[in-house]
Amino acid sequence: MYTQLKEINKKPKAFEFYTADSLWTDEYRSKQMLSYHLKEDIDVASRNIDFINRSLKWIISEFNISEKSKTCDFGCAVGLYTTGLAKTGAKVTGIDFSKNSLEYANEIAKKESLDIKYINKNYLEYESDEKYDLITMIMLDFCVLSPYQRKILLDKFYNLLSDDGSILLDVQSLKAFDEKEEISTYEHNQLFNFWSANDYYGFVNTFKYEDEKVSLDKYTIIEESKSYVVYNWFQYFSPETLQKELENSGLTIKSIYKDVAGSVYDENHTEFAVVATKK
Repeated sequence: MYTQLKEINKKPKAFEFYTADSLWTDEYRSKQMLSYHLKEDIDVASRNIDFINRSLKWIISEFNISEKSKTCDFGCAVGLYTTGLAKTGAKVTGIDFSKNSLEYANEIAKKESLDIKYINKNYLEYESDEKYDLITMIMLDFCVLSPYQRKILLDKFYNLLSDDGSILLDVQSLKAFDEKEEISTYEHNQLFNFWSANDYYGFVNTFKYEDEKVSLDKYTIIEESKSYVVYNWFQYFSPETLQKELENSGLTIKSIYKDVAGSVYDENHTEFAVVATKK
């Protein structure tokens, strides 16, 4: 028991392990995530529907989205943004590696007669000859990737972006990092049986990495017949550190906002959004 508890509470190196696929490709957990995406009144897997509608209105106006536009949403999930963008007549692509989420998104597209191309794939592996006028990555997805993965993604964005195209993404700020606390807890059938339909105990260790400005929520799930660990990493940024990463891939920040609805930037907010273009 002592050895097991010591392992549960062990702090790994920053981004030492990657288990994001276990959230989105596991049949049971991906259905749980789908249900959270569809809760319109809360900000969990997706933001609340009022914010999404306001965000879509701003995006369509800010980037002049029309039937002449080509857009691509990385991590599109159930298609809350792709659906709204497609209603302008734009040519829309959505990428996600959750099969259940894309099945739902496709059903909505079919029901509303929208021409949306959904790709069931890890977006780090996506390749195309298309050139997009707008690339979006929303709900802080960029933050869960390691520095190596982010470099792959930004290089990909550069190659996929039209010469006068834009990238819209949001990230966690250093303010959020300062507010994050290190904790250790455990709970029977944690998060209302989110992790498994079977009986289990869930241990959560939250670690902070001061030098890297990274946090980790380490979930150790122990069922009667098996145990496993899920690592939920978060990178936190200042506009300067994000700009540095973008520059390394030939991109630059054009404008900064509080969120992806175009609100005025607030340095004391826990998130911020940027519009980036080719340098």
